[in-house]
Amino acid sequence: MVLDDIPGGPEAFELVAKFCYGIAVDLTAPIISGLRCAAEYLEMTEDLEEGNLIFKTEAFLSYVVLSSWRDSILVLKSCEKLSPWAENLQIVRRCSESIAWKACANPKGIRWQYTGKPLRVSSPKWNEMKDSSPSRNQQVPPDWWFEDVSILRIDHFVRVITAIKVKGMRYELIGAVIMHYASKWLPGLIKEGLGSGEPGDDGSNSTNSNESSSIWKGGLHMIVAGIKEDIPTVQAKDQRMIIESLISIIPPQRDCVSCSFLLRLLRLANMLKVAPALVTELEKRVGMQFEQAQLADLLIPCYNKSESLYDVDLVQRLLEHFLVQEQSESSSPARQSFSDKNMYDSAQRGTNSNAKMRVARILDSYLTEVSRDRNLSLTKFQVLAEALPESARTCDDGLYRAIDSYLKAHPTLTEHERKRLCRVMDCQKLSIDACMHAAQNERLPLRVVVQVLFSEQVKISNAIANNSLKDASESQYQPLISNRKTLLEGTPQSFQEGWAAAKKDINALKFELESVKTKYLELQNEMETLQRQFDKMAKPKQTSAWMAGWRKLSKIGKTTENNDMAFQVANAETKKMPRRWRNSIS
Repeated sequence: MVLDDIPGGPEAFELVAKFCYGIAVDLTAPIISGLRCAAEYLEMTEDLEEGNLIFKTEAFLSYVVLSSWRDSILVLKSCEKLSPWAENLQIVRRCSESIAWKACANPKGIRWQYTGKPLRVSSPKWNEMKDSSPSRNQQVPPDWWFEDVSILRIDHFVRVITAIKVKGMRYELIGAVIMHYASKWLPGLIKEGLGSGEPGDDGSNSTNSNESSSIWKGGLHMIVAGIKEDIPTVQAKDQRMIIESLISIIPPQRDCVSCSFLLRLLRLANMLKVAPALVTELEKRVGMQFEQAQLADLLIPCYNKSESLYDVDLVQRLLEHFLVQEQSESSSPARQSFSDKNMYDSAQRGTNSNAKMRVARILDSYLTEVSRDRNLSLTKFQVLAEALPESARTCDDGLYRAIDSYLKAHPTLTEHERKRLCRVMDCQKLSIDACMHAAQNERLPLRVVVQVLFSEQVKISNAIANNSLKDASESQYQPLISNRKTLLEGTPQSFQEGWAAAKKDINALKFELESVKTKYLELQNEMETLQRQFDKMAKPKQTSAWMAGWRKLSKIGKTTENNDMAFQVANAETKKMPRRWRNSIS
């Protein structure tokens, strides 16, 4: 008889044989699941003999394993090689629910062993159980169970997290354990320092780390390289399954995971060709908290056959999801006042205008970075720059910096294309420094330079007017203050010194404004000189056209004059003929 497919393999069969021959078998957590499945496979029921192997293994599972945190983890880990027997015998379900219940309960009342390391000690035997829960004075951290559940395979991890959700675990902790699991099984996904193990980890922890690194070797450095062919097919398939599973169990609440984690997960998902529906769901999650994004995380390479270096279309979609989320929140402003938690969420998010301003700064930095790509089309740059409403930007200096960078990287743009590019910028929102730079920028169209100079003149005029109003107010209130000697005597010396320094700053600002005004007048004179030169160059063309038209009119006039003279001569001849006839008759 050949038993090649017996669950648990030769080890389980050896234990079963010992049990049949009456040899004592020590039941422990690492072997109990394989022994239970082998007993079921061999049909060792109570019908054959009382106290058979199925009865004893089932009793050990129910009364020993499921009451211990550590044994539940070990048994669930050992079930990875026993599919589908462990699933059919409900071992996976029972262990998952036991772990979920203990994770949500008070850890002081549970037999557990918190070390922050993967478990390596075998389970206690029948009569050797000891209460290994922490002392009463020891403070248990809320993430005490993260490291233990992170050693599970992804499908068992999903089962545990699903059971934990049902039992009402806080979504912040669920998001944190998902990030911790991703840092363990997807190396390089999380920034260094997040989700790392304890400094003193050794033994089986290093073994597990080596095992995970050997299985998931690659991570972020593969993304930076951008060479999909270097990833083995089996490894890519396993990574894709982990990413898809993690996306499906992320809680729907906002801020349960960081935006940086979501963007790095999105980068991996695009590289490994994850299911489009899950990628879209992940993009919506990023859009919910897009104002928390960082520039380094947004620079996602384009993994399709596009010529662009960065995936600008992806950022465009993220921005659209953000605007949709902002619109839905602004349409229901009263929904956040029903509970303290929602009020906390509202306070964390802030007003819609502040979020849009933060997104505008992030977007301007992103445009400045991607504008150096020579393959980036003008249409994509313009559409992305105009995606936000005008109210999102109080200052267009960042947008001007991006436009100038794009003009540097694309020197072959036509005059029409440069005007079209500069149309996304509002010259009135530029600071004085940006206006001075733009006035001397040879890459900008002449019309844009004129608009910048005009806006700069308006700002200078307003600044001078404000300073004159301040001077008038100072002169108005100066006699009143001088008449009150007690007020002057009571004024601290430090305040007087500060006021003197402020006056010096005001005078310095006035001098700078005058110099800027002088520079503007010089530029205006140069502009008039250029205009006169242009008129002189265009004048001969206009004169020649006028002369050609005048010559045509003179020709027409001469022809008409000749016709009139011929007509008069004919009339004169006809008038002379009757006279001669009358003379002849007479």
